[in-house]
Amino acid sequence: MSEQQAARRRPSKPYRRPKKDPVRILAFEALRAVDERDAYANLVLPPLLRKAREKGDFEARDAALATELVYGTLRRQGTYDAIIAACTDRPLREVDPPVLDVLALGAHQLLGTRIPSHAAVSATVELARVVLGDGRAKFVNAVLRRIAQDDLDGWLERVAPPYEEDAEDHLAVVYSHPRWVVSALWDALGGGRAGIEDLLAADNERPEVTLVARPGRATTGELLDALGEQAGRPGRWSPYAVRLAEGGEPGALDAVRDGRVGVQDEGSQLVALALAAAPLDGPDERWLDGCAGPGGKAALLGALAAERGAALLASEKQPHRARLVARALAGNPGPYQVVTADGTRPPWRPGSFDRVLVDVPCSGLGALRRRPEARWRRRPEDLEGFAPLQRGLLTEALRAARTGGVVGYATCSPHLAETRAVVDDVLKGRGAAGDVRAELIDARPLLPGVPALGDGPDIQLWPHLHGTDAMYLALLRRVG
Repeated sequence: MSEQQAARRRPSKPYRRPKKDPVRILAFEALRAVDERDAYANLVLPPLLRKAREKGDFEARDAALATELVYGTLRRQGTYDAIIAACTDRPLREVDPPVLDVLALGAHQLLGTRIPSHAAVSATVELARVVLGDGRAKFVNAVLRRIAQDDLDGWLERVAPPYEEDAEDHLAVVYSHPRWVVSALWDALGGGRAGIEDLLAADNERPEVTLVARPGRATTGELLDALGEQAGRPGRWSPYAVRLAEGGEPGALDAVRDGRVGVQDEGSQLVALALAAAPLDGPDERWLDGCAGPGGKAALLGALAAERGAALLASEKQPHRARLVARALAGNPGPYQVVTADGTRPPWRPGSFDRVLVDVPCSGLGALRRRPEARWRRRPEDLEGFAPLQRGLLTEALRAARTGGVVGYATCSPHLAETRAVVDDVLKGRGAAGDVRAELIDARPLLPGVPALGDGPDIQLWPHLHGTDAMYLALLRRVG
């Protein structure tokens, strides 16, 4: 009897149904939503987790693992793609996106977590059987077994070009950022290798959740008492900030649910505080937030204005975001109004306000810790699209301020094309800004105790230096 005949006579193994792992299935669904719908993980993941808890599928540790799998995979996508490419016999563009998502989830478990290698491979192959089918699960199994043969450092030595030969490409692979983003951040940061490596590494760390106790409605002391010593710590720089311990749920706090406390990065708080602290001659009665959505800065500005008897007008172009602003300001102790309006064609009269803030739409390169998928979604040409809007909003903000009034120009991006280039152009009167004259104010003394703010007079915050998003702020005084 031949070997083939004997094999045909041997009974085949009974088919085994794949095991459904709710945690990894949820993580896969979140990654598919990010890829297929251009969704953001911070918007997709919470409802998926809430639904899983309601069904009884998840405990707290399951939610923590699912969150780590989603965010860790997105942050390290560039690195994992390079490693996966080295373990396949075809270009990545020829691998179906759902298969790549499963492979990236497996790579993160193997290289970015403490999950044992055999468990990471086994669990990911079972996931592949459920969501991809048995045929493609075999491909996933083969690739992951190759990846499991080395650790992350070993793989980086293989797939990243030497720093001495191509510094930007080396950093792009090692720290999982597009090359153009590495270049732009390095230009904005300046300095040598250590600083850019610290910044890129900080972008890949899980950010703390920071709360703001809105003046006149809550205090940090009350908030810290409600949280307890283990769950909350004072902020580093803002007197209104409280940092949540890892795993803290802000939505579980009564003060957050009723709007007395908000979730707001400390860098965002500092922008509002600097504008409010800027010296002003004459009246200080009317404040404007010209790009108010989704409402975090508006709520803090409204509370600060109320302490001085000033009124806030919060303007937002998008109706759904204007509704979020109204919700954030509800219960503000002082007078305020929310309007739906385009800040480049404003309905208010020129010279109407004493203080004006425009936190303009931008690339979001300063918040890559919170939105890791944005680094893969943005392109250099996107900045060209933002440029006219940013200049138009700053120009109209200066027109909205009275002579002697103060304007704050802010972006959640350190890219020089979105920060100093915009301010310089408007100050030089280029384009539509020719009828407005303004001068820069040194913003650094307005944030006492905050180090490493740069050469001034503007301010650039950094994740690796300040533990905040990379917020930029320039303060300008209208002089004519």
